[in-house]
Amino acid sequence: MSVQLPTSHLDLFRKPILAHLATLMPDGSPHVTPIWIDYDGTHLLVNTVVGRVKEQNMRQRPQVALDIVDPDDPYRWLAIRGRVMEETSEGAVEHVDALALRYVGSKEFRSRRPDEKRVIFKIEPEHLVVWYGEQYLPSARQATGH
Repeated sequence: MSVQLPTSHLDLFRKPILAHLATLMPDGSPHVTPIWIDYDGTHLLVNTVVGRVKEQNMRQRPQVALDIVDPDDPYRWLAIRGRVMEETSEGAVEHVDALALRYVGSKEFRSRRPDEKRVIFKIEPEHLVVWYGEQYLPSARQATGH
């Protein structure tokens, strides 16, 4: 069941804030990676290179979790559990260039290798914990059952 991210925290996806993505290794242990993150209003978008550990994990085991924390207020954050619903290479190069502009101010992703193949994973949020200050936001209780 998909849940909507609260408008109170959408600004975190428009700023150059790293998220932490947890994927599952073949033995079930977690693999956590800091990532650039995007949100299209429905899905979280993770752009990566084919062959990376997170790419292999998401392709084989679609359950993921991530968090994103406001660097100006460490008590304002989102923790999201979800599932990879789609992967596509279409537009992946342009997408990583747009992320590079947001995150490092460069019009193109400078670390791209000529032979790399990029992919975008679309993740559907299924469970949220929304924290702001010392308590959950009311919308988070509704979305998560807290």
